[in-house]
Formats: sequence, C-alpha cells, structure tokens
Amino acid sequence: MKHIYSLLLAALMGLGSCSNDFLNLYPETSINSSSFYQTAEHFDQALIGSYEKLRPIAFNGIFMDEQRSDNTFYSMNNGDRSPYLNVEVVALFLDDETTSVLSNTYNDIYAGIARLNTVLSRIAGSQMTDTEKAKVKAEALFMRSFYYFYLVQHWGPVPLMLTEVTSEKDAFVPNSTVDEIYNQLINDLNEAIEIGLPMPDHFPQSGRATQGAAKMLRAYVYMTKPSREYAKAEQDLKDITQMGYSLEEDYAKVFDPSNKNGKESIFEVQYLDGEGGQHSNIPWRCIPRCTNTDFLMGVRCDNYGGSNAGNNVPTEELIQSYEPGDKRLPISIHIAEGTLAGDLFTVDKLVTEDIAGYVPPTGKVFRYFCSKYYHPPYVYPDQAGDNFPLFRYSGALLLLAESLVEQGKEAEALPYLNLVRERAGLKPLTVATKQNVLDEMRHELAFENHRWTDLIRTGQAIPVMNEYGKEMKRLYGWILPSAFNVTEQRLVFAFNKRELEINDKLVQNPGYKDY
Repeated sequence: MKHIYSLLLAALMGLGSCSNDFLNLYPETSINSSSFYQTAEHFDQALIGSYEKLRPIAFNGIFMDEQRSDNTFYSMNNGDRSPYLNVEVVALFLDDETTSVLSNTYNDIYAGIARLNTVLSRIAGSQMTDTEKAKVKAEALFMRSFYYFYLVQHWGPVPLMLTEVTSEKDAFVPNSTVDEIYNQLINDLNEAIEIGLPMPDHFPQSGRATQGAAKMLRAYVYMTKPSREYAKAEQDLKDITQMGYSLEEDYAKVFDPSNKNGKESIFEVQYLDGEGGQHSNIPWRCIPRCTNTDFLMGVRCDNYGGSNAGNNVPTEELIQSYEPGDKRLPISIHIAEGTLAGDLFTVDKLVTEDIAGYVPPTGKVFRYFCSKYYHPPYVYPDQAGDNFPLFRYSGALLLLAESLVEQGKEAEALPYLNLVRERAGLKPLTVATKQNVLDEMRHELAFENHRWTDLIRTGQAIPVMNEYGKEMKRLYGWILPSAFNVTEQRLVFAFNKRELEINDKLVQNPGYKDY
C-alpha cells in the first residue's frame, strides 16, 4: 500500500513543479478522480472494486490459516525448493522475515482499505441522495471492517488508516493498539448495521454485504477482542438465525458452483470462470502435483513447473479425527492414487470413499487433497469458477454455540451444535463443551481458512501446534529442530521489511527482526 502512496506522492510533487495552466489541461470527456465520485453509479463501481481484494485473503489463507494450522501441510518437491520455500516456512513457524505470501497479502488488503477510504471521504461532496449516501457508507464501512479484522488477527497492532491519503503526513502513521483497532471495528460495524445494510431477503444473494454478514463479523469481533463480550455476540448470532438462512440438506451442495450465494451462504468471495480475469485457481492449488492433471481436471496444465500445487495437503491426523460415518469427510477430501517415478507422480485412480480407512494397493502411491472446491471437468487450464466461503450459516450456529458455552449456557448451546452434526450424519451429543464445539468447527469448516484463528481465539494454538509439531518432526526427518517453536509472539506475523524501511513510525512485532 505504501508503495502505491509513494508513487502517488511522486506524481503530486512532479505536478507541483508545473504551471497552473498545465494542471487545468485535462480531457473534459475523460473520467478522473475529480469527476468520477459523483453519482450512485460511480460509487457502486468503486465499491465493487473494493471486493476484489477479498481474493488474496481466500487464496493466501491456504498458507496463512490452513497450512499454519494442523489441518494441512505440504508435499515437498525437490524441484521447487527455491520458489516455494517462502510458503513452507510459514507452515514450519520459521518465518523470521516476512515472506512474499505475507507481504503481498498485507499490501493487497491495505490497497482495498485505501479504495474504501477514498469512497468514504468522497461521499459528502457527491451528488447522491441521503438514502444513497447511507447505503454506500454502510457497505464501505463493513468492507473496511472486514479487512481490518483480518489484519488485526494476523498482524496485531497495525496502522489504523481511516481517511483518503492526500499528503505525505497521511501516508505514514504509527501502529495503533489492538484495543484501538477493535474499538474502531465495533464503531464502524455499529454504524453500518444501523444506517443501511440490506437484509438477505432472497436466495441466491448478490454476493454483496448484508446485515447477516455484518452481524457475523461483529460477533467474531466481540469474541476475539482482548475483552470478550460473549452476550453481545450471542445476540448478533441469534439475529442471524431469524434472517432466513438455513442449512443445505446435502453438505456437498454448499460448495457446488451451481449453488453460489445460496441459503447457507452469509458471505463469500465471488469468482467467474472464463477469460475475463475473474476466475479462481484455488482448485488447481489443492490437487497434488502430477504429470497428468487432465486425468483429475479434464484439461491439462503443468503443475510441476511454477506451481504451488500440493501445498495444502490434508494431514493424516485431521483425516483420522473425523468420527466414523461423518458425511463431510468424503466431500472434503479425496485421494489421488497412482505411481511414482522419481519425483514424478502420475494419477490413475480417484478415490472418493472410505478415505480414513484407505490403504494403497501394492505398487501404488497416493496423495490426499482437498476436494471441497473440486468440480471437474474444467474448461480452462489453471482456472475455475468456484466461489470461496467466508461466512456460512453452519459457522454462525457453531459460533453461537461457542458464545453460549463461554457464558456457562451449555444446555442452550447443545441444539445449535447438534443441528450441524445432524446434517453430517452424526449422533447428537449430550453435552456441549468448549472442546467439542472447536472440534466440530474444525470438521465443518475445514479448508475454509478458519482453523488457525479458531485455535488462537479459543486459546488452543500454542499447545495444539507444539504437539502437532512434535508429530510432524517424527514423521519427516528433514524438518529442522527449530521448527514449530510456537510461542505467544508467533500468534501474529512480522511486518514486512519494506514497510519498516519506508515508515519509520512503524514498530516491528516482538520476536521478529527489527532491521
């Protein structure tokens, strides 16, 4: 983000050396920043542009949320040790310096925030009606809150920037405290909910922000901030249960590309298949590296060279943790069976049943892969149209159960927990506990980028990941002894070296290089 601001400042300085006549000579038929932010249509286009930065959260969450947790690991490929070492160190907790996957995500999110700050700063001087202004402001406040919530969860005390950057003094600001960020989130979400976010009154939805998405986000904020407010989260989540959402009967339908923004969806990242640049490539990143991708995908694409396929592999421990008969397992995870020649894997069979009990035939090898977003055949190499879920109704039910358990209301939490289990084909539980709610979240929301932050929020990240690390070292002798040293300081990531160099007001998080 600050790189963008630097370019902007350089442009402004260059223009400042020219005459006023030159500044006034612009094509009056062209759209520019002075003429654009006027009508409701202009602001709608700008808001749509802000949604684009959800995509890095979806894609890079593979490495920052799933692979950082005990849900997934990666398959080492000797041929790409250099390009993908930067994502592997995140999984190993060896990220002493900010890797590109982290710095790119950080910059992308701040770019989205900058777009929203421009929208919010230009509303008052626009030609919109008061009703239109309220609608735009509500949506922009929600989106900015979503981005800042992701930042504060992953980097902690980030700089809080709330206005359009028009000068150097606006561009470089110090860290805000975590409490300041959470207070701002609650204030912004309160206003967004009060002044005009729409109700989810029909399905499929448009994919835009709604009251449901805002209340889900606010509930997460209440349950994550340093001083928890579970009763307020409970009310928001109970409100969501009255908004018309419901569980799909079939778990697989939740992820079906023909059912985008359906009745279980509260908020999801939008993708379109095709050549317009609006596609996802997440399914291609989930399949294993293999010589014959066309066997799995219907169209060939080299995923050995220049690819990070095979970097989100479900762990054996996760697979074995599913209860017998859990319908979610064969929908969430498939097996590619085949042969190995050196480092080259060739698939000759797709296994979709008895995942936990699978034993490869003699002479065969296999690879687990996430299949939630796997809907072949695909038309274009390295492209897919599957949306990515951010908030789902089942997640709201489980978060509600968690908020109730935290208040000592275990009996009241139980029906919400069992609703999710019933859809999975599992027997109802007789008691709701903090642990079995967390376990249910793990299986229900696997590969949806929630596991790492769920572990942190519930205070389980350090013990779970240190124990997991011991097992991974036992399984893989190449893991360094210094890996998986998970401490309180490793619950947030480092600030990028470049950010620290260009902004001397920014302070590095404890435990990382300060340069």
